[in-house]
Amino acid sequence: MRLQGILLLVFICCLTFLKVEAQGFYWVGFTDKNNTSFSLDDPGKYLSERAIQRRERQQIAIDSLDLPVNGNYVKSITELGVELVNTSKWLNGITVKSTIDSFQYKVLQLSFVKEVQLTKKIGTKSANNKWSTELETGSDPIDSSYYGLSVSQVSTLNGQFLHNHGYRGQGMHIAILDGGFFNANIYPAFDSLRANRQILGTKDFVDPQSNIYTTHYHGMSVLSCMGGNIPGQLIGTAPEASYWLIRSEDTGSEFLIEEDNWVAAAEFADSVGCDVINSSLGYSTFDDPTMNHTYAEMDGKTTRATRGANIAATRGILVFVSAGNEGNKSWKYISAPSDGENVLGVGAMNKDTIAASFSSFGPAFGGQTKPNVSAIGWNTYMQLSNGTLGYASGTSFSSPVMAGMAACYWQSVRHVPAAEIKKTIEKFSHLYSNPHSQLGFGVPDFEKAWHYYFPLGIADLEESVDWFVYPNPVADDLVLQKKSKNSGKTDVAIFSTDGKVLLQKTFSDGNRFVIEGTNQLPVGILILKISSEGKTESFKLSKIQ
Repeated sequence: MRLQGILLLVFICCLTFLKVEAQGFYWVGFTDKNNTSFSLDDPGKYLSERAIQRRERQQIAIDSLDLPVNGNYVKSITELGVELVNTSKWLNGITVKSTIDSFQYKVLQLSFVKEVQLTKKIGTKSANNKWSTELETGSDPIDSSYYGLSVSQVSTLNGQFLHNHGYRGQGMHIAILDGGFFNANIYPAFDSLRANRQILGTKDFVDPQSNIYTTHYHGMSVLSCMGGNIPGQLIGTAPEASYWLIRSEDTGSEFLIEEDNWVAAAEFADSVGCDVINSSLGYSTFDDPTMNHTYAEMDGKTTRATRGANIAATRGILVFVSAGNEGNKSWKYISAPSDGENVLGVGAMNKDTIAASFSSFGPAFGGQTKPNVSAIGWNTYMQLSNGTLGYASGTSFSSPVMAGMAACYWQSVRHVPAAEIKKTIEKFSHLYSNPHSQLGFGVPDFEKAWHYYFPLGIADLEESVDWFVYPNPVADDLVLQKKSKNSGKTDVAIFSTDGKVLLQKTFSDGNRFVIEGTNQLPVGILILKISSEGKTESFKLSKIQ
């Protein structure tokens, strides 16, 4: 009887604890995806055509991680009387809002539930603004007739090489995961984005009913580092890219729920076909200390945000994340998800490549080099919240500077998979052989990285040749790039050496075309003919497997 009494007391205490914690947001992880109504054979029901093409181009298989969570499992949870907030197919679980008593106890009785974790208490707000120290003024003006005071943000990366050759992000889709995009719909830095319909859409995972343009300014400033376009004043690193503006961060507080929002947002970015994710967010300590991470958890694979970021990269997305602004604070180290094994964490420096004191330290726990690379985040020129242009500091801004330039680079070498692009960016950084605890592999040289794939380069082509054809040898996609503006149609044909027509295509106006599927052509020497504007040029192609 005494033992039974003790057990009853323990049980009552547990129920009391669960009741106290009932009013909140919870992560609920599932054991499996059994009996799902979705199929790997019909990915069009949960991925856009552009997302599927991105996988196919990089030969990435669609797998069980891509399947949505089991709808019956979700229904069983919500029928308990809770509100569905977000879902994660990659981590196989959901975030819910519960106001019922003993929610954790009740949900753990379900056989398909693996774990339950409180991620935020209802009604909690933080008095702290984790971005409040980022805005700083200073930095000597840099004279430029075109880039204006943003010139160093491009030139330190040798990014003008890409811009001068027409690689300014056109055709690349970039997702920005952030805390809000205040006035991005009216500020002048984004006039060209609006005029050219380069804002593809918005999505809010914090409050779906909100107007994303009346939320926090942080994401708006981040966007200006990439997409800003005021000639003579501010030119972002990818002014012709297209953007998805996604809110995953609740700027009024800091709780674990934001990591789950982050993963849901990344899954959305994947599903709509984004090529690049930039996230100027990081997670280490929280308003509820029981949720805090440890440095040991910054091992590149542990936190939910990091696991989600790693999975995004395996889907063929380039993922850039701010390393964090904790370098001169008690935490000191990088934060999640910049620690991710497949993620490019970005540190902050000034125009003289000196590490910013606030930039978080690496390495990742276990020794992996972190941050991976660095860009200007100490006095970055951008669109500010008050409508003026000015300087601000933080790894929040070095990350988009880098992400935008990487998008232009990937545009120029579209046939290269994202995982290889990541490695090449690191390889051509100035500290690659001797990484730094705050700068990582250092500052990439995007001109050198480009010549890695094209050793002859555009400048070395004969002046009489109008078209640049690469890669050659070719295994899959073949890119045709005209050195000058091209008008009218372009006829393309590939022949065998005995004159047999193997492939024919006609393109409309444009000076860059991609011929997909050359892997179906026979291995060996082939002849390529390009006809445009009354002129025909022939090239010898080396087709390899």
